[in-house]
Amino acid sequence: MANGSNATTTRSLDITGRVGDRYASVLTPEAQRFLADLQERFEPERQRLLLRRVARQQQLDAGVRPDFLPQTRDIREAAWTVAPIPPDLVDRRVEITGPVDRKMVINALNSGANVYMADFEDSHTPTWENNLDGQLNLRDAVRRTITFDNPDGKHYELDPSIATLVVRPRGWHLVEKHVQLDGVPMSASLFDFGLFLFHNAHEQIRRGTGPYFYLPKLESHLEARLWNDVFIHAQAALGIPSGTIRATVLIENVLAAFEMHEILWELRQHAAGLNCGRWDYIFSFIKTFRSDPAFVLPDRGQVTMDRHFLDSYVQLLIRTCHARGIHAMGGMAAQIPVKSDAAANDAALSKVRQDKLREVHAGHDGTWVAHPGLVPLAREVFDEHMPGPHQIGRVLDPVTITAADLLAVPDGSITEPGLRHNVDVGVRYLEAWLRGTGCVPIYNLMEDAATAEISRSQLWQWAKHGARLADGRVVTRELIRTVLREELVKIRSHLDAAGILPEALDLAARLFGEMVEHDAFTDWLTVAAYDHV
Repeated sequence: MANGSNATTTRSLDITGRVGDRYASVLTPEAQRFLADLQERFEPERQRLLLRRVARQQQLDAGVRPDFLPQTRDIREAAWTVAPIPPDLVDRRVEITGPVDRKMVINALNSGANVYMADFEDSHTPTWENNLDGQLNLRDAVRRTITFDNPDGKHYELDPSIATLVVRPRGWHLVEKHVQLDGVPMSASLFDFGLFLFHNAHEQIRRGTGPYFYLPKLESHLEARLWNDVFIHAQAALGIPSGTIRATVLIENVLAAFEMHEILWELRQHAAGLNCGRWDYIFSFIKTFRSDPAFVLPDRGQVTMDRHFLDSYVQLLIRTCHARGIHAMGGMAAQIPVKSDAAANDAALSKVRQDKLREVHAGHDGTWVAHPGLVPLAREVFDEHMPGPHQIGRVLDPVTITAADLLAVPDGSITEPGLRHNVDVGVRYLEAWLRGTGCVPIYNLMEDAATAEISRSQLWQWAKHGARLADGRVVTRELIRTVLREELVKIRSHLDAAGILPEALDLAARLFGEMVEHDAFTDWLTVAAYDHV
């Protein structure tokens, strides 16, 4: 088979999405057999792990608090390291992230960042066309043939020197509804990963790099083990050396924070580090402890990285990675450059600078930005305070992080402006997502699915537990409903300026309201909205 695939299944995929001439070169018969083989082999374990998530949540809802696993103490306390770092991942001081549309891919690779994380997940609306166009764009980028001509006549192509490409597939909880095997939708993780690997692994190796990935939304080391099993099989099926695939895991779930050593252990042949996925981590804190009134968080703007539970998570991640000889990556500052207002731009850049200073002083080996205009600032900070390619060998003060540290609920207030902001941003983001845009600048911040998840989950949590606003009023569903109606009036008054579609806004408001008002917590905004794209 093409690319040396040794996939053995004879079962075929049922593809309901449009293929035609445009996507036939991606969904080749050989690629489909490779995907079918992955789905046949690994879907049963994926389902078992998803059921394990449900059972674990039931325990948490019953009041069981998470802790470090006693059965894996030996792994945490033993001396071991992961596989040596590939040369083009040694220096990761600035990474830019963004969706996989053609112009973004070129701009990100040309941005001056060390790494570009091409995202099929939180900054990406997974329409069939977006997913397949993204695969085409990355295939062309790997081969350095990608170009783009803007309607205004501007031409885009790759510079001679570009960032190292890392791809983020969708999480284990998601499916690709347009592809089925025996009537079962395919794992979105395996679809995104498998298509990219099949078409690009050999070409990347030939060019002196490799197939590198970011793994999102893991909740346990067993989910990392499944990814490792997928890697081992996929490498053998494509005839590439074992250990060629490298993966950085986003620690964006509070339960995964208790299993960082174990996650690296499971992936040790393929590990490229851990990353502080801060926005999803805050969302997971709400989602995980949703039934406990003791875990109610204040306004999103008050949950900053200097809070004890977040600072403890950062310190634990850095020390875990460095003990295992691998990178500890920082997270995303949401601010973006403000071209129209010099004072606002200065304020935004100041916040970014302070955030990156915090990260480099803490011991991170690199950081994330969402906009090419922030690459020079992030690089300046890390160049000044991290003269080497990373800080893995830096001696840090010894710190013991306990379960109580990771579960310390920050104090603060819940305010009407904070409530209104959650409603406004949540609806605006969901409207954009429904019309195919998964990464949206709102009020000079880059919002993606993670920040929208915080917005709607906070509203649900506040109403669920009858939290009080700073002025003494109780947050009720009726109050949120009233605020939603009022904020919609404001949004509708500026439809043209914001590019908002009335029908998408109406649907977004309905879905958002339903998720906030459901008695049962909706686990994932993107799952609830997926049937509508």
